[in-house]
Amino acid sequence: MTQQEDIKNAIECMRHGGVILYPTDTVWGIGCDATNEKAVAKVYEIKQRDDSKALICLVDSDNRMQRYFRNVPKVAWQLVETTVKPTTIILDDAVNVADNLIAEDGSLAMRITQEAFSKELCYKFQKPIVSTSANVSGEPAAANYCDISEEILNAVDYVCWTRRQEHKPHTPSSIIKLGKNGEVTIIRK
Repeated sequence: MTQQEDIKNAIECMRHGGVILYPTDTVWGIGCDATNEKAVAKVYEIKQRDDSKALICLVDSDNRMQRYFRNVPKVAWQLVETTVKPTTIILDDAVNVADNLIAEDGSLAMRITQEAFSKELCYKFQKPIVSTSANVSGEPAAANYCDISEEILNAVDYVCWTRRQEHKPHTPSSIIKLGKNGEVTIIRK
């Protein structure tokens, strides 16, 4: 299967409310259409995770990112431009995504991916894609495809073929929360 066919299949699955398993710029992720509440609920169910713990979304560009927040502070763009490691930014006043994806305080975690497959997937899907590590909550994240449990593999609707043979170290993204008053909180280095 070509990468383009893989992307097409993953998009088709998400357009019909399905959940995918896919390689990202960090670890393997469980994903879905971030605007579809039922699909997001299914991701929480697969993760066996309380929906009060927010999930991360991926987008392909800063233009796409700004569609999902009422206001993106200047410091967020500076972070996007200067960070080398994949960095997830939590911003206030999220809009245009599933309500069950937005944290109780109105914030949303989003990352602009630079990795070829996930960037192309986000670009062609034209919406943010949920990206949470491919594991049951509390268990180690799946750095590579071979690390994903049968339980997770059987719970999703589509498993991407791209990068399945890869065996190299991957780590989760850094997470930085930017508050309304300019406060910066490092959640994960």
